Amino acid sequence: MDTSEFVIGQRWVSHSDTGLGLGIVTDISGRRVTLGFPAADEERTYAIDNAPLSRIVYQIGEEIQTFEGEQFIVRAVEDIGGVLMYHADDGDNIQQISEVKLSGSVNFSAPHQRLFAGQFDRNGAFRLRVATLQHQDRLHGSPAQGLIGARTQHLPHQIYIAHEVAKRHAPRVLLADEVGLGKTIEAGLILHYQLHTGRAKRALIVVPDSLIHQWLVEMLRRFNLRFSIIDQDRYDALKDDEDDVDALVNHIFGDDDPVNPFETEQLVLCSLDYLTSNEQARKDALAAGWDLMIVDEAHHLAWSPEQASAEYQVVEELSAASRGLLLLTATPEQVGVASHFARLRLLDPARFHDLEAFREQEQQYEAINAVVRRLQDSTELSADDRQALQAWLGAELDQLLAGPEPHQAIIDALLDRHGTGRVLFRNTRAAIQGFPERRVSPHALPRPSLYQDHAWGQDGLAPEQSADEDTWLAEDPRVSWLEQTLVGLRPQKVVVICARAETAMALEHYLQLRAGIRSAAFHEQLSLVERDRAAAYFADTEQGAQALICSEIGSEGRNFQFAHHLVLFDLPANPDLLEQRIGRLDRIGQTDTIDIHVPYLTDTAQEVQYRWFQDGLNAFAESCAVGVAVQEAVQGPWQQAIEGDTSELEALVRASAAEAARLRTLLQNGRDALIELNSCRPEQAGQLIDSIEAEESSAAVRDYMMQAFDILGVDVEDHTEESDVLRPGEHYQAGHVAELPEDGVTVTWSRQQALEREDLAFMSWEHPMVTGVMDSVTSSGLGKAALANLSVKALPAGTLLMEALFTVHCPAPEALQLTRYLPVSPLRLLVDVNGKELSAALPHDRLNDLCSNIRRRTAQAIVPQIRPQVETMVDHAERLSEPHLEPMKQQALDQLEASFGTEIRRLEALQKVNPAIREEEIDFFRDQLAAAREAIGRASLALEGIRVIVTS
Repeated sequence: MDTSEFVIGQRWVSHSDTGLGLGIVTDISGRRVTLGFPAADEERTYAIDNAPLSRIVYQIGEEIQTFEGEQFIVRAVEDIGGVLMYHADDGDNIQQISEVKLSGSVNFSAPHQRLFAGQFDRNGAFRLRVATLQHQDRLHGSPAQGLIGARTQHLPHQIYIAHEVAKRHAPRVLLADEVGLGKTIEAGLILHYQLHTGRAKRALIVVPDSLIHQWLVEMLRRFNLRFSIIDQDRYDALKDDEDDVDALVNHIFGDDDPVNPFETEQLVLCSLDYLTSNEQARKDALAAGWDLMIVDEAHHLAWSPEQASAEYQVVEELSAASRGLLLLTATPEQVGVASHFARLRLLDPARFHDLEAFREQEQQYEAINAVVRRLQDSTELSADDRQALQAWLGAELDQLLAGPEPHQAIIDALLDRHGTGRVLFRNTRAAIQGFPERRVSPHALPRPSLYQDHAWGQDGLAPEQSADEDTWLAEDPRVSWLEQTLVGLRPQKVVVICARAETAMALEHYLQLRAGIRSAAFHEQLSLVERDRAAAYFADTEQGAQALICSEIGSEGRNFQFAHHLVLFDLPANPDLLEQRIGRLDRIGQTDTIDIHVPYLTDTAQEVQYRWFQDGLNAFAESCAVGVAVQEAVQGPWQQAIEGDTSELEALVRASAAEAARLRTLLQNGRDALIELNSCRPEQAGQLIDSIEAEESSAAVRDYMMQAFDILGVDVEDHTEESDVLRPGEHYQAGHVAELPEDGVTVTWSRQQALEREDLAFMSWEHPMVTGVMDSVTSSGLGKAALANLSVKALPAGTLLMEALFTVHCPAPEALQLTRYLPVSPLRLLVDVNGKELSAALPHDRLNDLCSNIRRRTAQAIVPQIRPQVETMVDHAERLSEPHLEPMKQQALDQLEASFGTEIRRLEALQKVNPAIREEEIDFFRDQLAAAREAIGRASLALEGIRVIVTS
């Protein structure tokens, strides 16, 4: 049929503005043609001789849509006076559809359709599409998937826990690493993995009010996760909006249901205090439903068999409404078995329902640990150990002994069967190396007469609260000592922690205004933004504060490890608070010895507390996990000494030291040792870190993004050797590039530089800008069709070749992660008009080097002339691709069975001896396997892109 002459009623598309949609010829006058574009509600007039238009002719088998939205499959095409009549199938009958009735919206999904409609791109876009598919294929199959690009150090215990937990369905675990080991980072890695792989979409983080802004910043800075804070301000703003708009809407539509702010966001951050005090917020959070909930500082949730605190009840309700749950606490057992059990029953109330039964199980752990340690140290099993193992493992013991590494296999089996081995992860400083030395410097100062009546009792730990501010600032020797110490340490950074906000404010004013020492205050009476501003001022190495004066909230969650001097202006009553204070500086990654300065007033409760911490618990020099338990054991004598009766102080110190040693031995011999074996497996962690760093250190991500930026109109300016400034350019395509501000952004491609420079965005394969570009390329038509010129002596001028890319098309939920089994990488074929396959002779990279672009006007003239040959080559390519599909599907099914089948059988066997394995978890994997089999069975090869090559 002749498609070169215009006839009223014909459908054409504009090369220069495809956004106009499908045009219809409405008038032909002299040398001009007028088209209406219904989708854009516009009309354009063109010169007939050089109109930038392509005739639209749908082929047999393609889908068409009418103005009414009805969809049909073309079965035949008839030309009636220049206007096409489509004989089309709606699934029931064949109907005649004139092209006049076609919808004005047009989406050419098939690459050759785009080519014929003039919607083709230059060579670079086609190369970008190929590169995108190749990179996606590699990344989907990488063990590092979901863990790439976090702005964190690669510490084995964090990476191991994150990978082990994140790959589970709806993980429900207790992250109980000791202070300073990075539970927040572990939780962030788990969340990032689950979101990146589609296993979770909605997440709620619940934390104490004092940590809200820190979590907000940490999730964005380290993991590029943008959370929204839901608080009273959010509710008030929502109510104002509803008052302005919804009154009218509700009047018209009768809709009185208020908006649930928890349902308006996918990633939500909320304080536990707010959820506890606000009934509406609690109801809304419950109604919203969550894929994963994270609760920080979970040891503050008080529970006993007789009564649960309001905070515990809120978390218990929310945990039931959340598929996955991460509880973070640094003190899982020190506060008692009952409190530890309370945390576990939130994770799995069906499994942990009886406190007494749990106590009995706890008693078995020491015997298991003893055998595990002997297995690690010995090559032979004693008769007693064999008997014990037979009781625990039954007939499986003989199978394990017959394997290649029997002792490791037995240890793994015991860890799997361990009651809380799957729900509790705990690493200790003793097991994880890399912590700095801690050095205490006590400073005994005379008690001023000002505190004569307030020297003892718990008030005596912070006696300044009993005096007028100006008076105690003038008379308390700790104040002048602090001023002199800061001057002597200048310019080194110093963190000062005291119990009360009023003390912190008074000291900061004194140092700033009277002593001329740059300082900043950090306390609960500041807003979250003001606290962050104070922390940033302290962190500034050039013009920042030398001292940060904190109230007790400075000892929870914050990380000031760039400093290594800590002043304890007073001492807390609770040993855990002391450990949390020191833990702000004493963290993995701290390179200097921590100097702990303790000014205390003699002949007061402060001196007693210093002696008890130092000589009774050794709490300054070493992390003290047993402090609270020791305090409970010596509560009477300790209280007596604090109140002022020091006659038995030496006996208190000796008893405390003995009890601390006994409890440390119990912890070492008891359940923690076994849990720690399962909380970090260095060999597996090392392999994961190698995979992550191989992806992050490769220049491939920068090369890929530079290729994309060139095509998408992003200007790149060198900043340093490993960083660049990105700005929207003159031809910037905003729809393809997420996360690029109008005024630009400075990025680094180096992990090391990213750790040193938090102001630079760390670009990796999982940065939102990179994933956004890749997703936009594959989901759009960019690079689907291209026309190129090739000049080689071996081929005569005018020869046509077509490079065709096929991918496996397998519609399935993202959570199935079928891309791990079915390759995304394109099947590449290079065919000529005779159907000869030439891909081996001319590989893709070689072809890129040889091909050049064709001027757009020339290309538009060529396309109509070569259309029949292109259609023939598409047919050849589709025929040649068919034999490749079944082997791909079979390989995917084999990998699927090996992965899911093995895990299902392991969990089924394990469930018989470990009730912690939930039936829901096994059912999830069974359902996943069945759904994946069905999806792979439906898989087909789809033509993903073509590059038509014309030789000259």
